[in-house]
Amino acid sequence: MSFYRNAVWFVKGLQEYTKSGYEAAAKQFNTGDLDVNLSGRSFVITGANSGIGKATAHEIAKRGGIVHLVCRNKERAQEAKEELVEHTKNQNVHVHIVDMSSARQVWEFAESFSKSNSIHVLINNAGCMVNQKELTEEGVEKNFATNTLGTFILTTALIPALKQAQDPRVITVSSGGMLVQKMKVDDLQSEKGTFDGTMAYAQNKRQQVILTERWASQHKEIHFSSMHPGWADTPAVQLSMPDFHAKMKNKLRTESMGADTVVWLAVSAVASNQPSGLFFQDRMAVPTHLPLALTRSSPADEEKLQAILEQLAHKFKP
Repeated sequence: MSFYRNAVWFVKGLQEYTKSGYEAAAKQFNTGDLDVNLSGRSFVITGANSGIGKATAHEIAKRGGIVHLVCRNKERAQEAKEELVEHTKNQNVHVHIVDMSSARQVWEFAESFSKSNSIHVLINNAGCMVNQKELTEEGVEKNFATNTLGTFILTTALIPALKQAQDPRVITVSSGGMLVQKMKVDDLQSEKGTFDGTMAYAQNKRQQVILTERWASQHKEIHFSSMHPGWADTPAVQLSMPDFHAKMKNKLRTESMGADTVVWLAVSAVASNQPSGLFFQDRMAVPTHLPLALTRSSPADEEKLQAILEQLAHKFKP
């Protein structure tokens, strides 16, 4: 069954996730959806110094939004800020240095940020795919720490501030890779069997989609969504999946193509009128499971996921 799921996902990807898939979908886009003035609206974007995060920040900044770049590397973050300001003429671009794999740092940032800034939109874009098993200083598997626990802490810590805003939104950048994974609630940190970084990443992305659905049901005041950017030519893909990149590089989407649906979900009125908690691809809500794939979790397991994360998050809270 896993071979079937992977084969179906790859064939689907060749048809939809590449540059040509985006170009076909874009023929149906309403360009007016992004014709908005974002002056006064505050956007927090993780992993924003390169790739899809940076492309998203650029589109928001050029529409007048207040942009907060949450990045791990100070030098690259500052370079990204200077480039954004130069290209968009928007001075409201701010840098925050946070390692999303450090639960304590995420907590400290979220609590400090909430005290001195407003937030309208949170974009959970930061992610990693570490191919060799690695633990953080806090003893958490690196992929899980960054993609799931860090996202969970940042989102839940900022929910009170988001609820104070008009038209608050949370967008989480997931991946089509999650379509081949059923959540393993008893092995969230990939401790059992042989470690596979690609599958650990896909597990994390499935976890993100489940969390998005749960948050949407629990916090009606906020519009939640997750999305798949397609296969984009980003530094992360080049670094973490060199063989895939070499094989597919001429078919990969640009960073702007990958960011399009993130921007649409973050700024358009049409997106916020969609039901909360859905999973999007190329501005359309799409299924979170492949046909015939046994990837659905039980409600009990999904509740357990959230409970485990709440316990872990509390453990590292300063």
